[in-house]
Amino acid sequence: MQRLPGVGPKTAQRLALHIIKRPETEVEALAQALMAAKKQIGLCKECFHLSAEPICEICRNPNRDTRTICVVGDSRDVIALEKTREFKGKYHVLGGVISPIDGIGPEQLNIQPLVRRVSQLQPKEVILAISPSIEGETTTLYIGQLLKPFTKVTRIAFGLPVGGDLEYADEITLARALEGRRELE
Repeated sequence: MQRLPGVGPKTAQRLALHIIKRPETEVEALAQALMAAKKQIGLCKECFHLSAEPICEICRNPNRDTRTICVVGDSRDVIALEKTREFKGKYHVLGGVISPIDGIGPEQLNIQPLVRRVSQLQPKEVILAISPSIEGETTTLYIGQLLKPFTKVTRIAFGLPVGGDLEYADEITLARALEGRRELE
């Protein structure tokens, strides 16, 4: 279980001990539920978000703004953005970020389907909401150059978390916070 993201040695041990203590029927039910989820969940054919249907719920929703596409690294980002209830457009999930050190180039990601989608739909804006790591920055710049001939390309602003102290923020975060500033209303 330690191979699961966010599960360290102690958590893995606690989970394993908990499962061992449970009745065999509960453990079998858990295993069957995991296998069923693995078999039933796939990727949306339009946006590549996780879905039990060929086209996900967001892409099927007629109330979503088809003129705005938000590009994210993976489905966790879609879930996080949906929790804000601020974004009303459609998504496109890349399936990761460009990372040559990990052997991930543009061809391993859902970048070409994004370019086709944008060139066909001609949305009014594509928002790049990719994490601000070095790999994320590389991916953002690469995709931005590919999409600029078709539409307006923007990126989300990055800054300081609520409750964060300036003295503990790194230089890149502070620079982005300054770049993303806006006028007080």
